[in-house]
Amino acid sequence: MKTKSLRKDKVDVITLGCSKNLVDSEVLVSQLHHNNIQAEHSEGNSDANVVVINTCGFIDRAKEESVNTILLYADRKEQGLIDKLFVTGCLSQRYKDDLETEIPAVDGYFGTLDMPALLARFNADYKHELIGERTISTPQHFAYLKISEGCNRTCSFCAIPLMRGDHVSRTIESLVEEARHLARAGVKELILIAQELTYYGLDIYKRRALPELLRALNTVDGIEWIRLHYAYPSKFPLEILDAINECEKVCRYLDIPFQHAADPVLLKMKRQVTREDQRQLILKIREKVPGIAIRTTMLVGFPGETEQDFRDLCDFVKEMQFERLGVFTYSHEENTSAYSLEDNIAPEVKQARAQELMAIQEEISFAKNAEKIGKTFKVLIDRKEAGNFIGRTEFDSPEVDNEVLIPAKKNYLRIGDFATILIRDATEFDLYGELVK
Repeated sequence: MKTKSLRKDKVDVITLGCSKNLVDSEVLVSQLHHNNIQAEHSEGNSDANVVVINTCGFIDRAKEESVNTILLYADRKEQGLIDKLFVTGCLSQRYKDDLETEIPAVDGYFGTLDMPALLARFNADYKHELIGERTISTPQHFAYLKISEGCNRTCSFCAIPLMRGDHVSRTIESLVEEARHLARAGVKELILIAQELTYYGLDIYKRRALPELLRALNTVDGIEWIRLHYAYPSKFPLEILDAINECEKVCRYLDIPFQHAADPVLLKMKRQVTREDQRQLILKIREKVPGIAIRTTMLVGFPGETEQDFRDLCDFVKEMQFERLGVFTYSHEENTSAYSLEDNIAPEVKQARAQELMAIQEEISFAKNAEKIGKTFKVLIDRKEAGNFIGRTEFDSPEVDNEVLIPAKKNYLRIGDFATILIRDATEFDLYGELVK
């Protein structure tokens, strides 16, 4: 029979899913620390006796990963390898009742807004005075800054509002204070995230206030790059482009998921835009911010997507020549309005369309990368790996975009520093360069 140790609890927080989940986990770890509870944010390689799993419930693949992780640690608890197991995040928010029935070994399930209740299970208080303070788990030189929670959009395929609720903006003052705290901790790049950046401020200021926020963050000492993720194309406020031009720290980079380009599909997706609306917006963005990198996401296999719809999407991608593009296959999510439609595209057809679209993007990406050969770029060095220093230009976000590889034998660089790099070669998704002395 196992004898329980009298040692203090050590908590391991495991995060699945998106960068918004990551920020929530970082806040949780900081809250635990300030309650004198030992905690860390790990990849599951911890000797902790208490585990908190922050789950994702967005699409089938993410849900499967979350459930499998819960089962893994529930089994470890049954074996006596850990003492307690808690589950939080989007999957728990969406399927709490089902999970409690199916996996009863978990000591508690908590939703996306239940952090105070989760902390109470550790006899810990939620400390409101810690606004802006969190223990970042990214490399020290970059961090995500979540400017709002939830979403008011009604896209037919998306379950995020079911899990995150309505849009709630944070105040400019609180975000600037958090940015200052992060800068003091060594952060040089802020990656602004929200379910929908362009909606920022409408709830608390009764106006779209993202440009105002950018100008405020641009004044924070120590921050050198500010990057924008997850804008929405419908009623896109062009004032954002003016702020990008005016603020020297704001990267010429915009992540704006278009999702599709065939009008029948966009209509059923409830995206509130047409193919031509999107085309004109892209042209306007590139006109107002020359050289900007546009990252987008496309969704293939939506119910009723015809071969012609898919061909229209491919033609749109070829015409628009996106600098960065990701592709997802449609996941039929209960309680979304698209769930009433027949999921009539076979999985193998969805996958084939995704592969074909990415093949088109590979050619575009290679051509754009080849144009960079012989040019110099400011590069932020992220890590050292396999004999190379690996960094990014202002046109690239961590984990999802291109990287710059610089041979470590010939170049001395420090992780977290900026360097001027001359590009010598290129492939579809990587650049190869050397330090300009």
